[in-house]
Parts: sequence; C-alpha cells; structure tokens
Amino acid sequence: MVLPFTEFRKVKDNLPPGSMKRIADSLHLDEQTVRNYFGGSDYRRGKSAGVHFEKGPNGGFVRIEDETIFNAAKQIIQETQKAG
Repeated sequence: MVLPFTEFRKVKDNLPPGSMKRIADSLHLDEQTVRNYFGGSDYRRGKSAGVHFEKGPNGGFVRIEDETIFNAAKQIIQETQKAG
C-alpha cells in the first residue's frame, strides 16, 4: 500500500492516548515497534515494522509492506468515533 504522508500522519494524529500500547498488546509486539511504525526511530528497543518513508512534495509518500498495524489503528479510530 502506498499513501500520501499526510494521510498516514492523520491516522497517527487521530489515535487516542494509549493506542500505541493497545495496538502492541493486541498484536503481541513491543510498544516501541509500533511507535517506530508511525515514525519513531528507537531500533535498540523496537524493530522496523515494514514502513518506508519516501520524500516528495507535500511530505512525500509512505510505502506500507504490512498493513496490520495500520488497520489496527484505523479500527481504534472508528471505535472512538462511534463512541463519541
């Protein structure tokens, strides 16, 4: 999946507090790996999660190899919107 960086960032920015831990716990990942997925860079504690940032106009593009974390984030956002 390839999408504009602004769209990818919008998903991260719309996650409620505690979402990184919730995603990590549900997918049995280290929380820092989830943070790295969304742009973090602490690879001593977390791993790379198959997301590549490509520079370009308007922030560039994001190439996602594995959509599991991204889909979990979108699910949390949907749940939050329904509850609110």
